[in-house]
Amino acid sequence: MQATLFCLKVEDLLSYSMSDSNTTDFSSPSTFILLGIPGLEAAHVWISIPFFVMYTVTLLGNFTILFIVKTEPRLHEPMYYFLCMLAVTDLVLSASTVPKILSIFWFNSKEIDFSLCLTQLYFIHCCIAMESGIVVAMALDRYVAICDPLRHSTTLTNRFVAKIGLAVVLRGSILALPFPFLARQWPYCRTNIISHTYCEHIAVMKLACADIRISSYYGLSVAFLVIGLDVSFITVSYIQILRAIFSLPKKDARLKTFGTCGSHLGVILVFYIPGLFSFLTHRFGHNVPPHFHILMANMYILLPSMLNPIIYGVRTKQVRDRLIWHVTHIE
Repeated sequence: MQATLFCLKVEDLLSYSMSDSNTTDFSSPSTFILLGIPGLEAAHVWISIPFFVMYTVTLLGNFTILFIVKTEPRLHEPMYYFLCMLAVTDLVLSASTVPKILSIFWFNSKEIDFSLCLTQLYFIHCCIAMESGIVVAMALDRYVAICDPLRHSTTLTNRFVAKIGLAVVLRGSILALPFPFLARQWPYCRTNIISHTYCEHIAVMKLACADIRISSYYGLSVAFLVIGLDVSFITVSYIQILRAIFSLPKKDARLKTFGTCGSHLGVILVFYIPGLFSFLTHRFGHNVPPHFHILMANMYILLPSMLNPIIYGVRTKQVRDRLIWHVTHIE
């Protein structure tokens, strides 16, 4: 009888130990596991092809913009300074996310250090806030150039452009800083597996086993502050720009200016719509398939960074002419 009781107690201890090991306390996890795109694991290699192409175009396009603006004194103007800021931001954003995504797809390298995950999270939010601010600055530049061209050179001086650039960098850096610090404070006792291709803020927060309302409310506040104010300013600017375009006497001038602004608006929509979709899906889109949501979240990182140098750069006559000059002289 005593031997039977002893055996039962040993079994209870073993089962308790096993159940305890299955719920390991991740209050200080050393690594997270990024699954990639759950449900599409078999297609990871195929999905990596357009991702790699977009990343390659992003690198070539943005480095080309930086090179051309640096080597051409005639392009040392506010519009091209803002374009360079946008190129640097896109390079940092894509470099902080895409190489890890491709390593998941190609080499099944799913582990990411906890500190590196939080660093990635910080750079994503920082770059997105900075890019939004730069888009606002470019809208301001177009507004002054089209609606008040005589004051453009006196209003948007190099000193003023530098102040705008500093304000954009400080706003993005400061607003993004609480995200990793708050994430580091929470205990992670559920799992260390992230069903995503990169360390998205909400995806990481869902792993915490604590009241994360502070992080959630802060994320909502930043989203409404950045996106709400920036989109409002861009909308007002482009309404005034469109009114000025339609008041131009010549039809050719109207079409040319409208074509340029239409391209800019297309890039703005590509930047904001996928981000807004991803943001709302996390909170309200419970019926959206996870793989579709993750693909859209990746497009939010990849598409604007790829399209910005094409739309803002190659389709701009001065940049295009300088690029053709370099290509012909290389040959």
